Amino acid sequence: MIHFRRAVAAIALVVVSFAAIPVTADEYSFEVTNKTRTTIKKILVSEDGEEYGYFNIGSGIKPGQTVQLVWDSSTNGESCEQYVKAVYADGSESEPATFDFCESDIALEFE
Repeated sequence: MIHFRRAVAAIALVVVSFAAIPVTADEYSFEVTNKTRTTIKKILVSEDGEEYGYFNIGSGIKPGQTVQLVWDSSTNGESCEQYVKAVYADGSESEPATFDFCESDIALEFE
């Protein structure tokens, strides 16, 4: 069951520099790299680990692709610590992991 293994694969936190899209100083952003063989269709985030919102990632993040995502200003009052997980093209999901998105140079890898 390759899909099951991918769905529960670890999400690793790595530090990288941002070069793709310039953001203003008051925007919070992070990079997402898809190291799987399946397109990521949604990136879900949750403050409490129960109710998830999502980032608009268009048609998805293709295998091998890295994109920069920017938090909507409406989330500025939320906690820095958030749960995050990916939804793949086949409908499977990664396990949620928590990250402090107020830190600088945040990047997520889905493997």
